[in-house]
Amino acid sequence: MRDNSVRKLVMTVFAVLLIGGLLVDSAAQKRRRTRRRSSAPRITNPEIYQPSPVDNSNANSSETSNANGNSNSNSSQIEDPESMKRTIRVLSNQVDKLTDKLNDLQASQQSMVDLERLSRAEQRSAQLRTELRDVTSKKAELEAHLEDVEFALKPENIERATAGYGTTRPEELREQRRRQLENDRTRTRQQLDQLNASETRVQQAIATSDAEVDRLQKKLDASDQAAIENAKTNSQSGASQVSASPTPTPSP
Repeated sequence: MRDNSVRKLVMTVFAVLLIGGLLVDSAAQKRRRTRRRSSAPRITNPEIYQPSPVDNSNANSSETSNANGNSNSNSSQIEDPESMKRTIRVLSNQVDKLTDKLNDLQASQQSMVDLERLSRAEQRSAQLRTELRDVTSKKAELEAHLEDVEFALKPENIERATAGYGTTRPEELREQRRRQLENDRTRTRQQLDQLNASETRVQQAIATSDAEVDRLQKKLDASDQAAIENAKTNSQSGASQVSASPTPTPSP
């Protein structure tokens, strides 16, 4: 009997728990359904916007401004070739100015080189003239000495020069004197020949140096004259460009 009552009690408790679980499950399903229904979006038809007269006027003005902008862009596109021509002229003038400056710089550098060469040529001419004066002075001294030797070589002068010596062999003394004078004359003539050759060489060098000085001087004078003419031409062209440039007309 006790076993049967226990079984009935257990069955009753199990049935109660099962019924309670079913009730809880059904309540949870109801809550889920209500949540799904509340979260579903509602489809509504939007209101049709009716523009006001002010909006229409603004739209018309914007269309007018767009049309004006397009016309201005078209006119600017039409004027682009003229602006390109002006730009090309400006760039061409700048290139010409740079070319002139470069030419002037090269000319000035060449002038500096020519001035240095001219200074060296003038110094060389001065040195050669000093050397020529020395050669001429030595040559004059040797020529005077040679005249004295030629005069002393005369027989009467040799005899007069040896007459004061007391000797028993005056012929040998005169012969010795004559040989000395002849050797001196030979040396003097050789020195004169060398001086004559030096004089000729120095004179030729002076002529070459003077010709170089004259050539460089003429070149520098021509360069200076060309620079003056170029400056005048540039000033005249600049004045003509200023006078030919159109004056801007005031906009109304």
